[in-house]
Amino acid sequence: MKTLAVKANSEIGTLKKVIIHRPDEGISRISPKRSEELLFDDIVYLPKMKEEHDIFTSILRRFIGDDNVLEVGTLLLEALENNKEKRDHLIDRIGNYEELPQKDIDMLLDLANEDLRDTLITGYCQTKDIIVFDPIPNFIFTRDIAVTVNDHVIVTKAAKEARYRENFLTRFVFWAHPYFEELHNEGKVINLNDVNEFPPSRKGEHVSIEGGDMMSIHPDFLLVGCSERTTDYAIHLLKDRLFKMGVVKNVVQINIPDDRACMHIDTVFTQIDRNHIVAYKPLIVDGKGGNVIVHRDNGEEVIYPSVKDFVIAELNPDMIFIQAGNGESPYQEREQWTDGCNLVALKPGVAITYDRNPRTEIAFKEAGFEVVGALDLLAKFEAGIRRPEDVEKTIITLPSGELSRARGGSHCMTCPIIRDDFNF
Repeated sequence: MKTLAVKANSEIGTLKKVIIHRPDEGISRISPKRSEELLFDDIVYLPKMKEEHDIFTSILRRFIGDDNVLEVGTLLLEALENNKEKRDHLIDRIGNYEELPQKDIDMLLDLANEDLRDTLITGYCQTKDIIVFDPIPNFIFTRDIAVTVNDHVIVTKAAKEARYRENFLTRFVFWAHPYFEELHNEGKVINLNDVNEFPPSRKGEHVSIEGGDMMSIHPDFLLVGCSERTTDYAIHLLKDRLFKMGVVKNVVQINIPDDRACMHIDTVFTQIDRNHIVAYKPLIVDGKGGNVIVHRDNGEEVIYPSVKDFVIAELNPDMIFIQAGNGESPYQEREQWTDGCNLVALKPGVAITYDRNPRTEIAFKEAGFEVVGALDLLAKFEAGIRRPEDVEKTIITLPSGELSRARGGSHCMTCPIIRDDFNF
């Protein structure tokens, strides 16, 4: 039987393979003056951030296995080693985009693949001791680089220039890495950066969709946020392409405010179980500041005043909305800001979040979930007291003193490429 490179028909099917990125040395070069430009809200202490991310990765590895937690830097290295012609093409494209002089492009061409990989990601060439590019600190948020929709993958297009090199590297991995070769040859890689398929409009409307604004929540439904980072025009182009290819039957446009505090839809809600969504009440339950438009492949459109109304009407009438900050101000505003709604499900009812949202933890417990610290759980696994396969209806909390300051939670830090099919 053929092994699929990508497959996901939900947000909660048991996770089988995921792409992550450990915080890299480029993050240590962000200055306070340039943090906003580079889309990092603060300067962070990199050693502690790495330590926290390693705990996150350890949880993933224990649940799905070491070989199924893919580091994007490793994928990039393997793609560079796989095809010299494509490698040189990548260097030429990035060099031209970054307006590098020819001597710097020649220097990159001459680097060993591992040195080249590190330079392209961190911006610093260790062997030459020079800074070639700005860092790309948001590369830790691998959710944004690509999204699996059933047996297709959508390579996204970032809204902000600070993330463009991430797009180059992601496109290269899905083009040149042998794991994705058959997927690419079958035409199942949808590249939003292809201007022939996704051109800017004659009216100046540009194409940008980031992965945090896409949720493959059901085989027939792709949710796409219209937000600070994703444009209405891009959603309509993608919708038409998906319908033409028969990938989904409904594209659900979720309109949220153009606001840094809720830059993607996964900052205001994520599904963690068959009957449970974690949500920021004002936007998702009350529908303040936006609405939901369901685009069907037959041309029909249906409008709902809120995400809750849409979910109850079309997906699951029994859905319970666990509210960030337990639905009370000012706690809900504080805990939405610190990613209380941004969780990744390891399997139905088991999800990862940060350890700094106490009112949201109360809401989890009231909904019948156990809340356990990641370090405590890892220690119990090591001692043989618990086993990952026996963990059910549990919220795993990560140390988050530095990770949370980057403005992205566990959902942001994962790019699932294979999940078990969820039986709806």
